This record gives sequence, structure tokens and C-alpha cells, in this order.
Amino acid sequence: MLNFSFPWAEFAVLTGAALVSVACLTPYLLELNSQAFKQAQERLRRPLLVLLLLQWLQSGVLLVVAVGLGLPIAHRIGLGAPLLEGLLAGKAVTAQAQALVGPALLLGLGPAALLLVLEIVVFWPRLPEAMRTALPIPALWKRFLACFYGGIAEELLCRLFLLSLFAWLLGFVWHLPGGQPAPGAFWLAAVVAALLFGLGHLPTTAALTRLTPLLIGRAILLNGVVGIAFGYLFWRYGLEAAMLGHFCTDLVFHILGDSIAKRLRSAQAGEPPVDRALS
Repeated sequence: MLNFSFPWAEFAVLTGAALVSVACLTPYLLELNSQAFKQAQERLRRPLLVLLLLQWLQSGVLLVVAVGLGLPIAHRIGLGAPLLEGLLAGKAVTAQAQALVGPALLLGLGPAALLLVLEIVVFWPRLPEAMRTALPIPALWKRFLACFYGGIAEELLCRLFLLSLFAWLLGFVWHLPGGQPAPGAFWLAAVVAALLFGLGHLPTTAALTRLTPLLIGRAILLNGVVGIAFGYLFWRYGLEAAMLGHFCTDLVFHILGDSIAKRLRSAQAGEPPVDRALS
């Protein structure tokens, strides 16, 4: 039994932010999956706007359920969104916010930069031709907006819901004398949530090419490492720190990484690089 009242105000703010982040992702998806949307329009005989609304509704329902379940479970084991909770309670949170910015930037930008180097040096030359040449790279402004989806919606799903759920379940058998999950339970929950986060990126790859051990390992490594970092931020500093860290990581991958990928493609094709920032 959960022995506290449901945090409706916190739920409303987080779900509202999640729905906005889904809208931010839409221009990115429209360019990335333009062919899939055209095929869906032909198959279902529905206008594009209807398909987008259905997709937005599907994502919205998933996020509402994730936040609705994740919040009480997180509160049960001492996790949550401390800055938001403080603001809703009328408390000053400036010092608390300043304390989380440094770790979030460090764990958001540092591992992402190292993994980007790994992607360019190790994985890029070994990727299938379809991924190196056929996968669209959306315009800069669309990639920037997509970062908000990662920082908000994916953290609500993977950290607030999944990590909290796994830590809570593990806490029944691996806990401190007071009943709270042991540190090891939080670490294991962070790892499992990060692995699922990495595997969740495979369907996009599978739509382009046959999955291989290299591609599966790449997805788990590139997304899993940062996922563990986000889990640590959530555990030690709160949901806002994990969101900021994830947003910073996506800036590295989507803004810097995709711009580098665009230039690598142009160099291979013998064309001048062009980054369509406003197209």
C-alpha cells in the first residue's frame, strides 16, 4: 500500500511538460520517418494530421501512465523531483538547483563527448551503408527541439518510472535496516533501466538494416553508459538533474554528432558540407 496522497500538482506539471516534449519531437520525426508516414497515409487513407494526432495521443497515454505510476513509487523510496516539489510547496530551491547543475553538466557532457569519439572512430566506419548514407539527418532546429523529448519524456519513462519501479521491487529483498532499498539496489535498477533504454533504440535501426551483434552492442553501449549516468543523477540529485544531464547529452549527439556525420557523408561523396539550420 502507498501511504500518502497522490501528488496531483506535480503530476500535472510533469505530464504537461511531457506532452510539450512530444510536440517538440514531431518535426524531427516527420523528416526522419517521412517515407514511413507516407506509407501509413496510403495504407490507412488518413491525412497526415490525423496520424500525428494519433501518435501524439499514444505517446501521451504512455507518459501519463508512466508519471502516474512512477511518482508515488519514487516518493515511496525517497526519489522524486525535489526542485519542482520545493517550488510547489513555496520553498526556496536556488541553492539546491545550483548544487545539481555541476554534476548534471559533467555527467551529461563528459560521457557523451567520449562516446561520440568512440562512435566516429570505431563504429562509423563499420556501420552498414544504409545507416551511413540513407538515414536522414534533420535540420539543426529540428534536432535541437528533439533534445527536449529526450531530456523530459525519456527521463520520465526510464528513470521516474522504470528505475523507481525496479529499485522499489529490489528493495523488498535488498534493503537497509530502515526498509529503504540498499545502494546496490539503486545501482542495479539504474543498470537495468539503462539497458532497456539502449535496447529501446534498436527498432529504429532495425527499420533500416538487419540487426547485427555490432549494432546491438553499439546501441547498448552508446545509450546504456549515459543511461547509468542519468540514473545516478536521478538517485543522488533528483529528476531535474537527470533531465538536464540527458538534455546535454542529446545536444552532443544530435547537434554536434549529427553535424559531424553530415560532414563525413559530404566528404565521402565529394560534396561541400551543408547544415540546413533553417530548412
